[in-house]
This record gives sequence, structure tokens and C-alpha cells, in this order.
Amino acid sequence: MLKIGDIEMKNNVVLAPMAGVCNPAFRLIAKEFGTGLVCAEMVSDKAILHGNKRTMEMLYVDEREKPLSLQIFGGDRESLVEAAKVVDRQTNADIIDINMGCPVPKVTKCDAGARWLLDPNKIYEMVSAVVDAVDKPVTVKMRIGWDSEHIYAVENAQAVERAGGKAVSVHGRTREQLYTGVANWDIIKEVKEAVGIPVIGNGDVFSPEDAKRLLEHTGCDGVMIGRGALGNPWMLYRTIQYLTKGVMLPDPTPAEKMRIAIVHMDRLVNLKGESTAVREMRKHLAWYLKGLPGAARIKDNIMEESSRDNMVQILGAYIDSLGEAAQQPATGESAEDQGAAVH
Repeated sequence: MLKIGDIEMKNNVVLAPMAGVCNPAFRLIAKEFGTGLVCAEMVSDKAILHGNKRTMEMLYVDEREKPLSLQIFGGDRESLVEAAKVVDRQTNADIIDINMGCPVPKVTKCDAGARWLLDPNKIYEMVSAVVDAVDKPVTVKMRIGWDSEHIYAVENAQAVERAGGKAVSVHGRTREQLYTGVANWDIIKEVKEAVGIPVIGNGDVFSPEDAKRLLEHTGCDGVMIGRGALGNPWMLYRTIQYLTKGVMLPDPTPAEKMRIAIVHMDRLVNLKGESTAVREMRKHLAWYLKGLPGAARIKDNIMEESSRDNMVQILGAYIDSLGEAAQQPATGESAEDQGAAVH
């Protein structure tokens, strides 16, 4: 079981904090699929302090999502601490996570995100300042290093622990790699062996078998799933079943995939309004449709659509066109129990 500070999860499967993906609509689906901990997409410390409407909406936590981790980023100690205080006192998140893995230039140029990976002393200074200012447990998500010449994962994780951080998530790639190449699980293992706080492994987990291999290889306390869950929350559910019961459930049917996609869209509509939600849903639908028979022919229609009802009609027509095949899982027997809790 994964425990961070005094927050105990019901299992050790964690949804990664993906920008543009992990809003309450998707997080709640992940939680309904059984995920032990869900992480919100990262929010800028400066944006929190400016208090703009969109940012404050990003701090919203549905009680049904808990336990939940809210992630912040920033390069200035004072503003990071003040933003952490807002999350600590004005939200019902359970955990405050600090991002030191984001590789995008607009973040690293602000001396934030992955930029910290070059300086264990800065990590200690920043994390300890936040820990001292808040009551909620503080964690860090990081990459193994800046590039192949600057891999300080062990020193950085030890700095987090010394500073009072309650857990560290480690993505097995450098900032330079972005999402290319192969995640280095050996370095995640070295981090696990070097610290006493929980370590959550991340990188190249696209199947339940991958999750088990990562846990066995690294000895980590938890496994974080990111891109493997895009348009595929069943990956989370199937991983939990595989890790806890040794059962490998089949993939969902195309009809079930479209049912959950519509639930996802409707929740986005409630959050953001129809126009914004349907535009945002286009990329999600491309992920939900990935690998399904004949999906390519409807993707173009979806990318032009701005109406919720029209989108539902397109997806319904697609499922009708598949006939009986729409009710057959990609592998094995029926997967009807997956997603049964999602309405």
C-alpha cells in the first residue's frame, strides 16, 4: 500500500499530472476506475498569486477525487511558498506536489521545472521552504537529470528527503530526452535504494505487465501512469486488477470506449461550457479511438466538430457501423465490469 505522510491510498497506482489532460473530468474517471492517487495538472505559482479565474478553477477538487495531489511550479522561492500556502489553506487537495521535471523551455527559462535538476542545493532550499510553510504533505515529481551528462537523481531525491518531502516521483528520462528514447529504470532503482521516503516510478508504463515489471525492477512503492492512460482509463483499472489479483482483464469493447468518452465529454461540458469542452475533447477522442477498427475515417469529422450532440451522433454512427464487432473486446472475454462505476 502507498502512504504519503498520513495520506493512505487504497493501492499504489498513480495517475500522472499531465498538462491539458488531468482536469476534474478525467481525474474523476480515473478515480472511478480505482486509481489510488490522482494528480492534477501543474499550475504556475505566479498564476495562483494573481488569482485569475482560469487558474483558480484549476485548483478545484471534487470530493470524489480524493486523495488528490495538486502540483505547482515556479523558480522563485517567495512566490512558490505563497502559492503553496494558497493550495494548503484554500483547497481540499490532500498533497502538494512540486514540479521539477517539466522539460518545456517556457518553464525551464523561468528557473523552474526541470531546471532544478542541475542543483540539489536549490532543491533542498525550495522544498524545505515550502514544507515549513504548509501543513499538507509535500512531494516532488522529477526526472532523472537534465541530460546524459548531468544525472543527479540520487542527490536530488536525497535533497527532497532532507528537506522534509514525503515522497518523490521519478520519471526515468532526462530533460533532454523529453518523451523519446527509453526510460532508465535502473536509475529509479538507485533512487529507491538511496532514500527512505516512498518512491513512485514513472516512464514507459503502457500495460499492466509494464507496471509490474517496473515495480519488480526498481522496488518502488508506487507506479505512475501517464501517456498510457490517454483515452484509456481502463489501463489504470486493468493494472490495479493485475497487481492486486493477478488477473489480466481484456481491453474494453469499442462501444464501451465510446460510452466513457461521452461521459468524459459531458463532464468537460459541465466544467468549461460546450464550445470549449468539445474543442478540447477532439484530442481525447483521437486517443479513445486509437487502434479501433475503421477509426481513421471518423477522426476528420471529429476534428471539425464543435457541437456536443453532433459529436455524440458521429460516435453513435461509428459504433452502429461496426455492428456486432462493437460489442466484442479486443482480447479475451467480456470487459463489462470495467467502467461499471462510471455514469
